[in-house]
Amino acid sequence: MAMASQARRRAADALLRRPQAGAWAWALRAYATIEETDVLVIGGGPGGYVAAIKAAQLGLRTTCIEKRGTLGGTCLNVGCIPSKALLHSSHMYHEAKSSFAHHGVRFSNLEIDMPAMMSQKDKAVAGLTKGIEGLFKKNAVEYVRGIGKLVSPSEVAVNLLDGGCTTVKGKNIIIATGSDVKSLPGVHIDEKKIVSSTGALALKEIPKKLVVIGAGYIGLEMGSVWNRLGSEVTVVEFAPDIVPSMDGEIRKQFQRMLEKQKMKFMLKTKVVGLVGMTLTQGLLCDNKVTQLIKEAMGEANTVFLILRLPMMRLDAGIIELPAGLVF
Repeated sequence: MAMASQARRRAADALLRRPQAGAWAWALRAYATIEETDVLVIGGGPGGYVAAIKAAQLGLRTTCIEKRGTLGGTCLNVGCIPSKALLHSSHMYHEAKSSFAHHGVRFSNLEIDMPAMMSQKDKAVAGLTKGIEGLFKKNAVEYVRGIGKLVSPSEVAVNLLDGGCTTVKGKNIIIATGSDVKSLPGVHIDEKKIVSSTGALALKEIPKKLVVIGAGYIGLEMGSVWNRLGSEVTVVEFAPDIVPSMDGEIRKQFQRMLEKQKMKFMLKTKVVGLVGMTLTQGLLCDNKVTQLIKEAMGEANTVFLILRLPMMRLDAGIIELPAGLVF
């Protein structure tokens, strides 16, 4: 035990001596007082909660501030996990509708129970987020639910979600605020008709027509969910190909598979505005075709906008932290 404790202390000292600490290194060698934490993490997503747990395991007194009220960030709450849950549910429905009969399995009345499907998704999310809270308790990480605001190089004021406010001091502050939804000029997200990736995970009804702006993996993922459940899905993409980060041959095969599932694609197309529920578009290769695209899309029930940007500006690896910056 003594050797393990000594090893943790050496690791902690090494962390505190890192040159990246820069201007924060003025009081890092000592452990925190009762009023001050060694490591203060702003953000409880995959970056923040992992950093908090690791710091605590190295023997540092650690506090994590999270504004959502549940840990796990975008990934666990409104990203990877709920989208995969809906993908699985929609896949099962699609298989039952289109493939089971070939195996001799028939249904007299196949229906979609949206509340039950959403409940199953929410249960999967809750189980994982509560699991992270359990890891916080196990490793003695203090968890503060609220919105943090830097008021000095070592202090964060927090508006608590359950009311009131508090100030947390930290010798080291880790900013792990992740990304947030970003709209396009002329397109206002109301999470009802014009929805972000968050709203697309919680639609109460299956839209008859759905326009997805953005052919990245998030847009195609959610487009696939609602397409399987019965929506007419059209994907509008500025680039000449879907999922640009993917291998070229895989990308082509992927698009063919989605088109076989009756998803439509409008590539090299820029969305420049929204009037009512009709998209105003500019086609980069030939403006004369713009009107034809409008007519083909018609009146969409729901427009799904996919665009996420970092919540912090990062220039040349340096983050400026002016007093009053809100997370």
